[in-house]
Amino acid sequence: MSGIVDGRVVIVTGAGQGLGRAHALALGAHGAHVVVNDVGDAAEQVAAQITQAGGSAISHAADVADWEASAGLIDATVARFGRLDALVNNAGIVRDRMLVSMTEAEWDAIARVNLKGHFCPLRHAAAYWREQAKTGTLPSARVINTSSGAGLMGSIGQGNYSAAKAGVAGLTIVAAAELARYGITVNALAPAARTPMTESVFAEAMRAPETGFDAMDPANVSPLVVWLASEHSGFVTGRMFEVEAGVVSIADGWQHGPRRDKGDRWEPEELSDVVAELLKEAPEPVPVYGAS
Repeated sequence: MSGIVDGRVVIVTGAGQGLGRAHALALGAHGAHVVVNDVGDAAEQVAAQITQAGGSAISHAADVADWEASAGLIDATVARFGRLDALVNNAGIVRDRMLVSMTEAEWDAIARVNLKGHFCPLRHAAAYWREQAKTGTLPSARVINTSSGAGLMGSIGQGNYSAAKAGVAGLTIVAAAELARYGITVNALAPAARTPMTESVFAEAMRAPETGFDAMDPANVSPLVVWLASEHSGFVTGRMFEVEAGVVSIADGWQHGPRRDKGDRWEPEELSDVVAELLKEAPEPVPVYGAS
């Protein structure tokens, strides 16, 4: 292994299984001190796996969507390792339902875990790094958030999840702009992989017959996470990376498009022709996942 994150202290939330587990194992293999966060016993098992392989890890069972618990996660990390260098916000759940059938509880659960569960640890980690910067020690700090193709393009039956993951994308670009002065970069992933959350979508192995390469293995996403957590990634912030199999790409978000300026207030009846012209000039939107 390259040791690209040798000695760096990295928190991975939701690391008891799936993508988070793969990220934690990869970070540990490349030399990081890993804080494996999840709400169940699985975090202890992942931390043990890292240490048994010769790495350095502890587990911490904080609910990252809880304000005080997420603050405790940052405090416990600094108390154990003396500092924090990177935060990988990965914790997430799904409660899929068509909008006409979705319950308030299903909406609230997704917003809480997937969006607030990003904000709380980010907020407390950023406060820690800001205090470092105020003392004259500019950190080389990294935040890696986890969005989704559903958050970028939308996904039928996932209105709650799509909204929360779009919120993660928005949070990422704002945090990148606000926190750059403190030596903090903030980027996000929109990964595609087989995890307990996506087993029904990626049920097939999708292995290349020639090489046996499993395109949907979550470990395929982790090399980018390791690199983003390293000091080598300091030149990139506010970006959204799509990662699947052996493909890494940068997704482009909303941009200003064609426009018409009347120089005065529009009358409603004028706008039919105006909007039709704008639509002709604008690129077609990417179809929502699952749309016919």
